[in-house]
Amino acid sequence: MATTQEALYTNKIFLCGALPLLKTIVADVPSLKSKFENIHCVYQVSCLDPEAPEGKYATHFVVNGDEWLVHANKVAYQVNDQKFVELQFKTVDTMNAFFKGKIGPATLPKMIGLKNIKEFGAFMMALLKMSSLLTANKPPEKEEDKRLTVKCYFYLLSSGISTLNKMGHEAIHDWTSKSPDRVYAWKVDGEDSVSAYIRIKAGKSKAGRGEYKRALPFFTMRFNNLDSALGILMSIDDMIESVQKGKLIMEGAPEFGAQIGGFMMEIGAMAK
Repeated sequence: MATTQEALYTNKIFLCGALPLLKTIVADVPSLKSKFENIHCVYQVSCLDPEAPEGKYATHFVVNGDEWLVHANKVAYQVNDQKFVELQFKTVDTMNAFFKGKIGPATLPKMIGLKNIKEFGAFMMALLKMSSLLTANKPPEKEEDKRLTVKCYFYLLSSGISTLNKMGHEAIHDWTSKSPDRVYAWKVDGEDSVSAYIRIKAGKSKAGRGEYKRALPFFTMRFNNLDSALGILMSIDDMIESVQKGKLIMEGAPEFGAQIGGFMMEIGAMAK
């Protein structure tokens, strides 16, 4: 059976949006960071598909201690005696199901490189942390976990929207193709490290982490604190009510809030 376009969209959200978050998560969680201190390994998450150019779709990481090189949507192959760990899913659909939390015999990947026990164990711990952040139904209690969760959601949204645009998603590509050079941003008051943006122009898009410094964004979705951000990002609070209560401030061009909100919900639905 041919892979549906919707399944491919979802898969690219995971490959280009969610999996690259591992670098951020490991850097921000001391207990995970310490696990990778002396690790030198190539990690890959892939899914087989006969229609893919190389027979599979994948994202891989070249890890050397604190240094993570992320190669989103690119296939890697083991070279010589290089340490190599891979989670290889049978199909696009089984990978999508696994990362949506539907874990069972039918969705488990083939695990390559199990002999690299230390490397494999550290990677699985990072993946489990990512899963716990993105699939949670209620906000975390610890402030550092709230901060990391919001940061990851912002990064996922900016990368996800840009990824779907590049894949030709009808609504998103129609939006970018008619747009002049504009920047749309997400941020939280008092949290300088918790921000992301997407720049669009004439059908092209580029996602970015942190604040856009070159000019004032055309539109910013700004939250008054982390809890307010989580309320919207986790679909707990109503967007209009949050605006009325001052939890969410639409800066620059508020009429675009509903449009961005719609794309956010679509990305969120694909990732959960």
